[in-house]
Amino acid sequence: MSPTERKGIKIAAQNRKAFHDYFVEERYEAGIELFGTEVKSIRAGTLNLKDAYCTVKDGELLVHGMHISPYEKGNIFNRDPVRTRRLLMHKREIRKLHDLIKQDGYTLVPLSVYFKDARVKLEIGLCKGKKNYDKREAAAQRDAKREMDRTMRERNR
Repeated sequence: MSPTERKGIKIAAQNRKAFHDYFVEERYEAGIELFGTEVKSIRAGTLNLKDAYCTVKDGELLVHGMHISPYEKGNIFNRDPVRTRRLLMHKREIRKLHDLIKQDGYTLVPLSVYFKDARVKLEIGLCKGKKNYDKREAAAQRDAKREMDRTMRERNR
């Protein structure tokens, strides 16, 4: 049993593209307002966070572009797969995030969706965009680390 399963956390989807395109400064946990067929669809693993982003409008935190495929057995109860969904956080946290994203270069990006006990939670990252040279530098560091690990494995044999 892994440590995350013991805590009652089961990861449904991750946004790996966000770590490639952004520096993640801070992470926040938010609940998400869903319908029953959407939760069943997430349990089935039909969720895509690749083009998702978050905004603050009228004191509410919203996630746009998160694709939850329609549930197979949901018939008339299925909702639009890419509809805007409301995120659930305390008002003071939303105000704080709104003040932070008004600064230049900051954005809110969904990093992962997971089940915490029976509830669906969304991990949001306060992110700053990477430039192309930052991405190349990160790739070079990753390659160098991979090469060091490979040589250490060969040496330890």
